Amino acid sequence: MTTQAVRPSGEGPEIGILEWFYFQDYDAVEQAVVDLRRLGVRQLRFGFSWADYFREEGPAWFDYLVPKLAEVCELLPCFVYTPPSLGEQPYTASPPRDLRSYADFIDLCITRYGRYFDYVELWNEPNNIREWDVNLDWSWEKFATMIGSAAYWAHQRGKKTVLGGMSPIDPNWLHTMFRLGLMEHIDVVGLHGFPGSYDIIHEGWKTQIRRIRQVLDDYGSKADLWITEVGYPTWKHDEFEQIEVFNDLLGLPIERAYWLCLQDLPSHRPSTAGYHRDPRDYHFGLKTEAGQEKLLFRIWAEQGQEGVREAAGWAQPVAGLSRRGELSLITGGAGFVGSNLADRLLAEGKPVRIIDNLSRPGVERNLEWLRSRHHGKFEFVPADLRNPFALEPVMEGVRTVFHLAAQVAVTTSLERPMEDFQINLQGTLNLLEAARRQKQVPNVIFSSTNKVYGSLPDVGLEQVGQRYLPVDDDLRAHGVSEQRMLDFHSPYGCSKGGADQYIIDYARCMGVPSVVFRMSCIYGPRQFGTEDQGWVAHFLIRALKGEPITLYGDGMQVRDILFVDDLIDAFQLAAARVPELVGRAFNIGGGPANTVSLLEVVDRIAELQGARPNIRFADWRPGDQRYYCSDTRAFGAATGWAPRVGVQQGIARLNEWLAGSYVIQEQMRRIA
Repeated sequence: MTTQAVRPSGEGPEIGILEWFYFQDYDAVEQAVVDLRRLGVRQLRFGFSWADYFREEGPAWFDYLVPKLAEVCELLPCFVYTPPSLGEQPYTASPPRDLRSYADFIDLCITRYGRYFDYVELWNEPNNIREWDVNLDWSWEKFATMIGSAAYWAHQRGKKTVLGGMSPIDPNWLHTMFRLGLMEHIDVVGLHGFPGSYDIIHEGWKTQIRRIRQVLDDYGSKADLWITEVGYPTWKHDEFEQIEVFNDLLGLPIERAYWLCLQDLPSHRPSTAGYHRDPRDYHFGLKTEAGQEKLLFRIWAEQGQEGVREAAGWAQPVAGLSRRGELSLITGGAGFVGSNLADRLLAEGKPVRIIDNLSRPGVERNLEWLRSRHHGKFEFVPADLRNPFALEPVMEGVRTVFHLAAQVAVTTSLERPMEDFQINLQGTLNLLEAARRQKQVPNVIFSSTNKVYGSLPDVGLEQVGQRYLPVDDDLRAHGVSEQRMLDFHSPYGCSKGGADQYIIDYARCMGVPSVVFRMSCIYGPRQFGTEDQGWVAHFLIRALKGEPITLYGDGMQVRDILFVDDLIDAFQLAAARVPELVGRAFNIGGGPANTVSLLEVVDRIAELQGARPNIRFADWRPGDQRYYCSDTRAFGAATGWAPRVGVQQGIARLNEWLAGSYVIQEQMRRIA
């Protein structure tokens, strides 16, 4: 039997996890054990389905499930769901025909698994018609009889009891349970709440806890209160709101709270409401369906609950920001380019407002870095471009918008093209609409991509050493110009190219003064590169961690790479000259002087780190350009801009930063 941990008075509740496992989903259980360890969670509430136990392989499933979960957590099993064959009606929310059969089931489970838990939870959300069909029990007498006898027998077997959480929280329902005699053997009353999502009116946890405690006091009950289910669904792409809802729990005068849940509900499965009848049901996880860690998971795992407390204070308004000079708004401002741009502007004493949904791993570190350097001098607004109603307020007082927020990976666009479209194209259109409705319409500088030119299949190439070069002398000398025909190859190319054209057309037709940068490969500090984006940083990170680098194709493909400081110079020049540049698109990159092949970057890494990285080769990826170099002469002629940081110097600077960065050190520590 486990020993319950006692928390010091005044520390707030111990936060556990609530997880509902699908029958025989062994992979989900194994992953949950890993995630629970990473979070340092000691309490787990999980669904123990009476209906599943009565399936052919039910006992074998729970014989695996219960001991496995007990390896990492103290368990609170929630015994729920009538086997359809035993119900008054053939579904799991029905009362059983024999009300004592539930107590018999509890007795069986205590005999078989009781060494793994101290508490038993009796049913789940009984005042939710999806969980208990009150049409078959309008007086609640059946429920009270069934749960009361189970609670009595659980006490006889040495277990403490939790009355399945109310949802919604209803003092009148609890009065009814007392009047029906159910509460005599109840040790804990569970409460469920979903502020900002399911709750119609959320008075605040302290008020609701006070109301329920008053009912307990009225009947002289010594029962405790736990929040047995609480969470926030990120279906509107608002991961920061999860942070705020979680933070609201931390100071409550209760012993325990259970957070729903580790991972989003798989899209191919129905929720209790039915198959995709309510989008909220599918997004309660700390991780996405694909397993990507959301903001709350990352901060909780890396910095603990104190880190969550601190993060909840990031989004504070800054009084008088728009009166401090020409205000810049940076979308995606916590990202690699955005954080460097914000740092430059703030260092020059210019006011900045950042919007970012903080969904990309690592960007919260960039935000913390900006706060450490410029606390109180900029404003962070957690928002997503897919929500048009979040954009208009952040435009107030803005003179220039640097639109950097995007889905940036070709591979992701191939896997999830709708998501790519919604972020890159629909999100850009939302921003343009918000901009043109302002009394003073702001300038917009948009970060597009060289992928709008497609794979350049007509460009003749020859091999020269470890790289491909164009056979055309002009193209070799100057790179690809803006006169090149657009060819949106890949969903990413379509979404960014479509946004690119909307930006230009809003300048021509809608009165939004805009400039487009079709950017090549940007690299530099604060870039946590992946295989799909930020490849120079990705290569360096893999080498620093002693991991192999995969080259798709033969490694002789060429890019012109541009150090981030040079890009910011270009942004500032464009912002200062919008009237002269409005409605134009410019190719921005390192240019011919800063071209490099993938193999040549590997050689440079070997020089810097003293050992050659382990290289693997894989097939070419669809739409990959074997050669791309930006012809930057048009922007240079208009503004006098030219890159200043060369390839050798730039890669060395990025390598030095990565070697000393917290993120890389933490990743290497985990591997060790």
